[in-house]
Amino acid sequence: MSAYTFIVMSNPVAGQEDEYNTWYTNQHLHDVLKVDGITSARRFKIADDAAEAPFRYCALYNMETEDPDAVMAELGKRAGTKDMPMSDALDRNLSATLFRAITPAVLKGG
Repeated sequence: MSAYTFIVMSNPVAGQEDEYNTWYTNQHLHDVLKVDGITSARRFKIADDAAEAPFRYCALYNMETEDPDAVMAELGKRAGTKDMPMSDALDRNLSATLFRAITPAVLKGG
């Protein structure tokens, strides 16, 4: 199996940050993990709130598969359905990119 990381950078709709975070953390991550091939999900928030950056939030989805196109197609198929409802608090202007691992993980002390 090959390793991939799907990186999604996004923002909440103005005035809906609490709703965005509740949906993303408590529902969306778990919905994405139900897709075969997705092995983990983790969210991040920009460390410096004063920093000027186009996106304030990032989600990393790790994937193990020989067919990343099929996993991505399944994510697309489910998005916006009862299997993966999307929140109105999510600003649809986002960045989503799939990366393929080109080295194994290098661990400290290893």
